[in-house]
Amino acid sequence: MMWKWIALSLLALTLLVGVAGYSFLRTPVQASGPIQAVPLQTTVQPSSSVAPMANGTTVFEIDPDQSEARFIVDEVLRGQPNTVVGATDQVAGQIAVDPTQPQTAQVGTILINARTLTTDDNQRNNALRRFILGTDEHEFISFTPTAVSGLPMSASVGQAYRAQVIGQLAIRGVSREATFDTTVTPVSANELNGTATTTIRYADWDISIPQVPLVAGVSDQVRLELDFVASVA
Repeated sequence: MMWKWIALSLLALTLLVGVAGYSFLRTPVQASGPIQAVPLQTTVQPSSSVAPMANGTTVFEIDPDQSEARFIVDEVLRGQPNTVVGATDQVAGQIAVDPTQPQTAQVGTILINARTLTTDDNQRNNALRRFILGTDEHEFISFTPTAVSGLPMSASVGQAYRAQVIGQLAIRGVSREATFDTTVTPVSANELNGTATTTIRYADWDISIPQVPLVAGVSDQVRLELDFVASVA
């Protein structure tokens, strides 16, 4: 009887290790397709703090081929400080601007395909997608602006302008408010260049980082950055 229980225990342990190994090594689900922007609405509900579009508004769309979204987080790897950068060009969104009234500009929902985020290590990529971001079920990270502040009353081509964009940042199904410090430069009547950055505590989005060998610790904060080029849609 004892040998039977030992054999059953070994079998159960083998199955458990096999399932865990499969879960870790299994290739995460790939991107469902090239990313596409969510069209900006041309009307705004009265309760919204975003100004309605003005006449003469031009809609600019982020170009994934010239843009990059990334996260930056510090860790201790093999006893040494290390900075992890994950990046993707699969980012989309729209910006609506009336050149004569730049203070009425709107920023549409920004989408990032989390399944395409890549670091410098394949095992880290797998853990990021499978266990940290759960990208099989949550393909996209989204930021839906609710207010824009600091925009100028007038704008000139070639001049950089700073603003803050406040909105709901949704990661792995959890949505919380975040504020991005943004710089936008109108390069021409047909193109905008810009950056947006914020720092968050990922635990606020119910994200946890599993402990792995060789990594002594990971910072509880992560920096989110976006470099974008947007052209007339």
